Amino acid sequence: MARRFSPQTIAVLAALAGRPQEWRYGYELGKDVDLRAGTLYPILMRLTNRGLLETTWEVDPPPGRPPRHLYRLSAAGASVASEAAALPLPRPIARPA
Repeated sequence: MARRFSPQTIAVLAALAGRPQEWRYGYELGKDVDLRAGTLYPILMRLTNRGLLETTWEVDPPPGRPPRHLYRLSAAGASVASEAAALPLPRPIARPA
């Protein structure tokens, strides 16, 4: 793997790789990997810009809610995620108190 990814980015890739065919939305991913929006969404944007994620808008949002932006791994993203999974685990993500 040519690029080095942060532990947070690896966590996002792993979460998406756990359900590769399923479209996931940001809030759900943030809960899964314990990241706040200010960290998560820049990661999702970078991965999308690198061609590692596919994105779309929710087709039938629940009544009274706007459509959510959905994400899943592209073929290239799945390859990178499997390579990242083979690397030693990064240190746990620590949040300031």
